[in-house]
Amino acid sequence: MRSDAIKKGIERAPQRAALYAVGCDRSDLEKPFIGIISSSSEIFPGHLQLDAIARWVKAGVRSAGGVPFEMGTISLGECINEGQPGMRYNLPSREFIADSVEILAQAYALDGLVLIPNCDKIVPGMLMGAVRVNIPSVFVSGGPMLAGRILDGGETKLIDLSKVNEGMGRTLRGEIGEPELKALEEAACPTCGSCAGMFTANSMNCLTEALGMAPAGNGTIPAVNTRRIHLAKTAGALILDLAKNQLCPRDIVTPEAVENAFAVAMAIGASTNIVLHLPAIAHEAGIEFPISKINDISRRTPLLCKFSPASDYWLEHLDMAGGIPAVMKELESLLNLEAKTVTGKSLRENLEVAEVKDRRVIRSLSDPYDTSGGITVLFGNLAPQGAVIKSSASGVRQHRGPARVFDSEHEATQAIMKNDFRRGDVIVIRYEGPKGSPGMVEMLWPTSLLCGMGADKDVALVTDGRFSGASRGIAVGHISPEAADAGPIAAVQNGDIISIDLPDHRIALELPDAEMNERLKSLPPFVPKVKSGYLKRYLERVTSASKGAVLRE
Repeated sequence: MRSDAIKKGIERAPQRAALYAVGCDRSDLEKPFIGIISSSSEIFPGHLQLDAIARWVKAGVRSAGGVPFEMGTISLGECINEGQPGMRYNLPSREFIADSVEILAQAYALDGLVLIPNCDKIVPGMLMGAVRVNIPSVFVSGGPMLAGRILDGGETKLIDLSKVNEGMGRTLRGEIGEPELKALEEAACPTCGSCAGMFTANSMNCLTEALGMAPAGNGTIPAVNTRRIHLAKTAGALILDLAKNQLCPRDIVTPEAVENAFAVAMAIGASTNIVLHLPAIAHEAGIEFPISKINDISRRTPLLCKFSPASDYWLEHLDMAGGIPAVMKELESLLNLEAKTVTGKSLRENLEVAEVKDRRVIRSLSDPYDTSGGITVLFGNLAPQGAVIKSSASGVRQHRGPARVFDSEHEATQAIMKNDFRRGDVIVIRYEGPKGSPGMVEMLWPTSLLCGMGADKDVALVTDGRFSGASRGIAVGHISPEAADAGPIAAVQNGDIISIDLPDHRIALELPDAEMNERLKSLPPFVPKVKSGYLKRYLERVTSASKGAVLRE
């Protein structure tokens, strides 16, 4: 066992003394040591319950003959960080979390890992770390919260946090008053868990299943459902089998598994942030996955599901309809079924018991919402290395209009709140990419305000930053190269015409090449916004969003 390095031999007497102090006895020294890496936190609802999940995981480990040790990583909640300078730290925290997993696993010579994330950048960060370390690992998330309930005209309606964000725009528009906004605030998040829609956290927890790194139900069983307890105990027991058979993350996260995950993402209308995270996870496994390949997968994968913000279905409905196994069962003919999974079985074997229980939630291949997937990658002279839109939530397929240019999210948000835009505009928000921001901030406030003001189908947003999984409308993010790297978005001026064409996978600045080149040549040198600390180190090493915003070696 790897852990013999800290518990066997005369020279390890001091380590054994320390292990006795934390509750181990002599018999424990003959058992596998399992790290339970949790990202529990009390400041946002997605991670409030992870301490309880860890307790049940430890029970599962002990029942299967292992010795569990709980330890932690940092965790940031975008629902709290949104719209303020702290948002710059969210994407960079992904790399910090991956490093933390590596450090803990290697420093303590652990035999296996059970990783307990739930939100946004924590899930991909832990996946990156597990793949990098490549010791037996299994994931179990904290699960999604239930949708909120609110009375509207005598009728009970389901809502989530995105409705609160849109409520800001409705309030500014005069459609509702502050008492109604307050009612939305108080009802939107009724339980612990990741936000109830198909936002980034739930997208990544679902795709952890699709990758084969988590047991069935990881992405969909509600946080407050007792089945989540049983799932945690199952994960704790599974890690002992994985350790015994030495089935490691790189045996599971293969090119075929990454394609499976992207196919599921297309079918469920996942967050565009997965276009950052799945390539970054693949990178840790030594797999090159150009984002141009995503369109190939999208073309052959129909959109089978729509969840909030694109519809009035939530993760609890997907769970009742059969969960991710049911989606994959419907996609069976499009998947690599021999892919290995943490159950020790192939994907084909796992899907033998899967079934679709509600065709309103999971449509058939013959009756999809769309014949292509829910995410579209765009290319063109404005984004030579690519850009991304959640086409399942865009509402329109084409848009053409004059640019309204802002050099920060804050400036754009202030203009939108003052209604300082016109229908048909293309609002350009730049210098918010991985390097420029730094940290590639999320643009949920601008999109939510436009939705609440009823302009989401008439005004486009284009940015080298990124969008929340809760965003909807004509929201094109990840423009690459970014403005800070003198990408074409830095050359855009007010009034320039920008065209967006989803069916043709194109985004273009209608400007002659010669003029574009002249503008780029005349750009002043990029001056970083931060001069010290973690973000300075981050911007010096981060790569393009088109490469998953991974760090240079």
